[in-house]
Order: sequence, then C-alpha cells, then structure tokens
Amino acid sequence: MEITVRQVDKEEVWELRHKVMWADKPFDYIKLEDDDLGIHYGLFKGDDLISVISLFINNRECQFRKFATLQLEQGKGYGSTLLDYIIKEAQNNGVKRIWCNARKNKVDFYKKFGLQETNSSFMKEGKSYVIMEAYVQSIMGIT
Repeated sequence: MEITVRQVDKEEVWELRHKVMWADKPFDYIKLEDDDLGIHYGLFKGDDLISVISLFINNRECQFRKFATLQLEQGKGYGSTLLDYIIKEAQNNGVKRIWCNARKNKVDFYKKFGLQETNSSFMKEGKSYVIMEAYVQSIMGIT
C-alpha cells in the first residue's frame, strides 16, 4: 500500500487529533487558537489518513504541535516518516531551530531525530511535558 505525505486542511487533522490525543474531551478541545496560521501535514496509507502534525513557523523558528498517529498504526514507522518529512520542510523554509512540547514518555523517540531536552518542563491535564529543540544544521549534519 502506498504511503504519501501531503499538506492537509486543519479540519482533516482535527478528527485524528481528537481520536488519538484527547478522545475524552469535547471536540473543540483539540483545536488550536492559531490553527489558521499552521501548515498541517498528513501521512496517508492508501486513502487513509493515519498520522498528522502541524507546523508553525515564526522568524526562522518552528514549533511542531499536535503530532498524532492512530493507535493501531503506532510503532510501524509512520510517525517517524512524517516527522522526518516536516524536519526537511522546515529546513527548506529556512528554519534554524525546531522545537516541540514533548510528552515525557516520548523523549527517546524525539532524540532519534536530533532533538534535545531543554530545562523547561510543565504539566498539563496530568501529563508531564518537556520542551525539546534542535538546530536544523545539527540535525542535518551541518556545522
């Protein structure tokens, strides 16, 4: 089955975000105030949207947010494919620093992509997060 990554509308990411991240919350909970400013990407297996991520670029920095993969498709490399794709997109857009609010239980996953933990952490809805970042040159092996 063919795997493709492409930009999608925010409405397409909302459904998957809700199902994967906060199914127990009202639907509007997963919407971001600045979703209109984001570039939303989806990974498709055939015609099925199975992983989403939203990229927010501001002054040569970008944050990726609301990274979600369907539960049954996790651990198969789809999220890695999508994250690798958006890191390259960030580089192509002249981004120098990429960062995210990572759930603490996902730190090792993000480290595989060159992101490092910062000293900033917080709790939200009973979940622990840490801000992770990377400078695009270091991810791409450029010094």
